[in-house]
Amino acid sequence: MTKRLALAMLIAILPAVASAQNVEKSKDTKKVVQKPSRDFVMLQLTYNGWQNKPDSINLEGFNRGINGYICYDFPIGKSSHLSFAAGIGLSSSNYYFKNQRVVANDTGSAAVIRFHDTTGFKRSKMNVTYLQAPFELRYFGNKDNRNVGFKAAIGLQVGTLLGSHAKNNYTIQGTNVKALDKTSTKRFLNTWNFAATARVGWGNFSLFGSYNLTTLYKDLQGPPLTPYSFGICISGL
Repeated sequence: MTKRLALAMLIAILPAVASAQNVEKSKDTKKVVQKPSRDFVMLQLTYNGWQNKPDSINLEGFNRGINGYICYDFPIGKSSHLSFAAGIGLSSSNYYFKNQRVVANDTGSAAVIRFHDTTGFKRSKMNVTYLQAPFELRYFGNKDNRNVGFKAAIGLQVGTLLGSHAKNNYTIQGTNVKALDKTSTKRFLNTWNFAATARVGWGNFSLFGSYNLTTLYKDLQGPPLTPYSFGICISGL
């Protein structure tokens, strides 16, 4: 009787044990699967330069900038290793000059941007800011968790000029007074810019570069400078 009762209890318990094991496996499986990152946010710290810069322009120091974008990622196919992304954001670039200042307040129809040699300036810089729309074709090595693994992307940025200003900080001779000379104008710069982009990295960090397909200044209103930049990109979410 006891043996029969034990056998009956064992038969009754086995399905429950199997069910519990299946539930535990299901829980473990859920822990492993992670929602893929779409690289929703991109923050870029940049070094900026100009291709085709004449020797008469004296850039100095670390010409730096910062870019920030919000993007949305659209997977291509079922594998999800490839995707297309589009976004919107801002880019701000600073350029610094040695014994030189940017003259952008000349008047008249024949006026052009000028880089005027001078001494006594503590600091002289120019800033250019764009509203940018980045477009990228992306590859993710880890399709289940894009916050880890190899990443690469190529793309195009389309930007429209928001503003530009030149700032000169100098000391008036014979006094200790520091004066700040600031000029804001978009007159000489191209309204639109297009740039080819690329980035490669691991997880949330990557190296990137961009090269403009358009010049900084309008034809005949400034030197044919072609901006480029490279730096570190932090992405995620």
